[in-house]
Amino acid sequence: MRPVDGRQGAEIRVDGRDAVNLSSNNYLGLADHPALTAAAIEASETFGTGSGASRLIAGTMEPHRQLEQTLGRLHGAAALFFNSGYQANIGLVSALAGPEDAVFSDQLNHASLIDGCRLSRAQVHVYKHLDTKDLAARLASVRARRKLVISDTLFSMDGDLADVPALQEVAARHGAALLLDEAHAVGVLGPAGRGLAAATATSAEAFMGTFGKAYGGFGAFVIAAPPIVDYLANRARSFVFTTALPPAVAAAADAAVKLVSGTLGEERRTALRERIAQFREGLALLGRLAPGAGHSPVFPLLIGDDRRTMEVSQTLLERGFFAQGIRQPTVPPGTGRLRFALMATHTAEHIDGALAVLHDLHRAGRL
Repeated sequence: MRPVDGRQGAEIRVDGRDAVNLSSNNYLGLADHPALTAAAIEASETFGTGSGASRLIAGTMEPHRQLEQTLGRLHGAAALFFNSGYQANIGLVSALAGPEDAVFSDQLNHASLIDGCRLSRAQVHVYKHLDTKDLAARLASVRARRKLVISDTLFSMDGDLADVPALQEVAARHGAALLLDEAHAVGVLGPAGRGLAAATATSAEAFMGTFGKAYGGFGAFVIAAPPIVDYLANRARSFVFTTALPPAVAAAADAAVKLVSGTLGEERRTALRERIAQFREGLALLGRLAPGAGHSPVFPLLIGDDRRTMEVSQTLLERGFFAQGIRQPTVPPGTGRLRFALMATHTAEHIDGALAVLHDLHRAGRL
């Protein structure tokens, strides 16, 4: 791990070096937005620094309720505020599935979904990545009380997108519920940043989103019909048995939702799309655009060997660009990569500079 200073924007200091930050999930550049800071300060002055209890006892304060109401209006459903994306996913899956049920999980789903499947004690069936034919075959061959299809929408290490309409059709055809992880998609994709399902006019029984990425804060949420949200509030162990997040965190998240769903959010999504197109074109010219990537802020550059991956990462840093190397166990052995994550606040010059270094490394045979 490398020490990063307090700046949250497109330019940071890493190991004492000034660098363009190409490793942050702060996709819309909101982590240091003054509206979020002001909302957090005001809530702290009014409600104090801690919630003091779990949500079901005495930890629910007005900022928590306000945030859930804001989310509910935006998504046209009910919302439940969780302490993190990890806690939201393990709580969601383990509450809705049990030993008599079967869950069907994409091969490259996030670790939190994998752990939620394990904790549910349901039958776990892993289908090939993005392969709805394999999913359909597995659904048809399994008998269970209840079936749940579970998938990321934007896969965080490969940058590719699930075919959400196809997942919905296959799940419905086999009587299964659909649960989606929109952690890397909310804020970035869809009308008002409502995610990939909204972008494709697709519905799911429930989906999870986080505030720690495009929304620039912390915490997570689940969107579902009111009966499901009520059930989760009483049965999701990662919600029930933990102290509620501080009211300042909830207030900052509420401010972020309002910014992202409004004019500023659309302006930043437009800027982000421009940087995505620029980086996509540059990697394509190198012949290094990964299959399925190029339609999201996440671009993997596969290196393979872990040692070489970190050497390339270090060279980039020495040239003024921070792109963290990703190694096993985060990714399978032999698939070490640089994970580039673009932000709306990157400039065209930032992207051109990074591409220039990659072209130099390519010519030197180091990629």
